[in-house]
Amino acid sequence: MKEETIIDFIRSLCLYAGESMEFAESFRTKLMADEEIREELIYYIEHGNFACKAKIRGYTVVDVMVWQMDHFKARLDQDNSGTRQNGDRMLLLAFDTLLNMRKEPEKYILKMSGETGTDYPDKY
Repeated sequence: MKEETIIDFIRSLCLYAGESMEFAESFRTKLMADEEIREELIYYIEHGNFACKAKIRGYTVVDVMVWQMDHFKARLDQDNSGTRQNGDRMLLLAFDTLLNMRKEPEKYILKMSGETGTDYPDKY
């Protein structure tokens, strides 16, 4: 896939997600430096689904999305609705988290294993 197609997708995704062009540029820079995650995004662009081939210590972008949905649900339960019904934002942040996870896997694995939603007994 041509780099310009990827850049156009990133810009559109950031626009729909309510993120700035500065965020888009930072995301693009990280993405272009990580071939494995870039290929995962290309697969998503082409198929509208996930290949789940890009893994960091066994975690895929889908694992990140599931954690984020659970985490976002907890925020919604606490009446913070900034991510409510914004699938583009969730997709963008899942890929961004996976890119960040490449550099600091332990930090994100700790969060993913410890931060959960509110649908658990005695959570709050």
